[in-house]
Parts: sequence; C-alpha cells; structure tokens
Amino acid sequence: MRLITAGVAGSVPGPGSAASTYLLQAPAAVVAQGLDGGAVPGDVEVRDWTVVIDLGNGGMGAVLRHTDPHRLDAVWLSHLHPDHCADLAGLYVYLRHHPVRGAATTDRWPRLPVHGQARTLERAGALYGLAPGESMDGIYREHPWSDKTAVRVGPFVVTPYRVAHPVEAYGLRITGPSTLTPGTTATLAYTGDTDTCPALVDLARDADLLLAEASYLEGRDDHLPRGNHLTGTRAGQIATDAGARRLLITHIPVWNDPQATLTEARSTSAAPVTLAVTDQSYEI
Repeated sequence: MRLITAGVAGSVPGPGSAASTYLLQAPAAVVAQGLDGGAVPGDVEVRDWTVVIDLGNGGMGAVLRHTDPHRLDAVWLSHLHPDHCADLAGLYVYLRHHPVRGAATTDRWPRLPVHGQARTLERAGALYGLAPGESMDGIYREHPWSDKTAVRVGPFVVTPYRVAHPVEAYGLRITGPSTLTPGTTATLAYTGDTDTCPALVDLARDADLLLAEASYLEGRDDHLPRGNHLTGTRAGQIATDAGARRLLITHIPVWNDPQATLTEARSTSAAPVTLAVTDQSYEI
C-alpha cells in the first residue's frame, strides 16, 4: 500500500495544505504480487486501486494533483466535521458536471461508494446546496459504518473503530498488499480525530504505520475538556502501547508549532516518529 498525504492541516486548511485528505493506493503490480502470495483475495481485479480517506476543505484540489477523480474506488470518512468531509461537495460537482466525462453529460452514474456515518449524503447535500428534487444518490452510494465491522474494497479491508470525539467518529484500521514486502499484507491505522480511548490501542495494534492526529499541546491545552483531540505526547504513548512500527503525526492546526508536537510525540513513542508533509508518499 502507498499512503499519500494530500492534505495534513487540522481544524482548518493551512496556507500550504488542505485539511485532512489522504489517498491510499495499491498499484496493479503490487496487487498482482499480493494475489501470487495469497495476500489479496482471488476475485480482486489486477489494476490500480485508489481510495480517499477523508476529504476536508481544499481536499478536492489536493486529490487532483495525484489522481483522476473518475478513477476513485471509494471514499472513507472518519467523521463529518468540515475539515474531514467538506469537499465531498466539490467531488460531487466534478463527477456530475465535468463537461466531457461528467454523469450529466454521459448519463453514466458512478455511484461511488462513500463509507461514513449515517446521513453522510444529507450533510454533503446541505454543504453543496442541492436544488429541490436534486439528489447525490446517482453520484454517491452511502454505506454507514458499523463499529468493528470490516468492509472490503478491492485489495483493501477496512475496519472502523468508534473513538472519542464530540461527534460520531471512527478510526480506521486498514490491511492491504504491502509495497515494501511484496506478496504480504501490511496494516495502516488512522486515528481520525480522537482523544485517548481504549479503542485506539486495538486500532493501532502492531500497525506498520500509525497515522495519528495531534491537535493539542501539553500544558497549553490542559484546561480543555477531554474527549476531543490527542496531543503529541498522547499519540506517542498510543504508538508505544500498541506496538506500532512507525508513527506519522498529522492534523496539526496552523496555530501550533509542528516541532513542539514532534518533540512531544518522540518523548513517549517507542517507534520512529515523523511529521506528515503535504503531497508526500509513504510506502507501507
């Protein structure tokens, strides 16, 4: 698997990054190797596979830098705050109204699977401002998450874990064919937005890469109610407790010093820690 950090800003887009937007890819050659090694089910088509994990403000432009939106296989949403889902409206416009390949021109309706909370399309439609009688159903097909119930999309298996956040939110544990060790599986764990909770250790257990948010700073944000966001210290501790092999810190708001967050995370993580950088690829 290959993770592309298309948008890494937290809470709002930053001057150099969209809000939370990630691409997960399995190139055709890796899928073929996975089939040969038994890491990919035999019914999976050998081709490039791409999934969007969250699609926050500005995320549509970020996606366009890396892939053709008409080639997306699914959208997976951690929760419905705008910095994680707002550009579902932009993707809808692109897939429906592209003058050559859009559904309104071709009458080919993609029904792109969108996995997330119940009533996700209702929220996306409100963001877009649907006209009376207009629906997103032809462009998208909604699939609500069920806690700890796995879903397969091509070579990927994703399991949502309900996590601690003021709204319904999920971390995602994803397995798929490894690009580092062809023919085997690898695991990516993504916290979404959450504070420390028991589900996080299960989510990240032995993960090859833990992609963790860290929006708060120790000391400065101690007065804020718990159950909202991680600090770098808490993210590093989760990596240690879960035995994750690498920790990638993301979702740092523009008002935070990323180096302070990195220092916090390294103080508690037994795994190597790096900061997520816009438009970088990470092989898993």
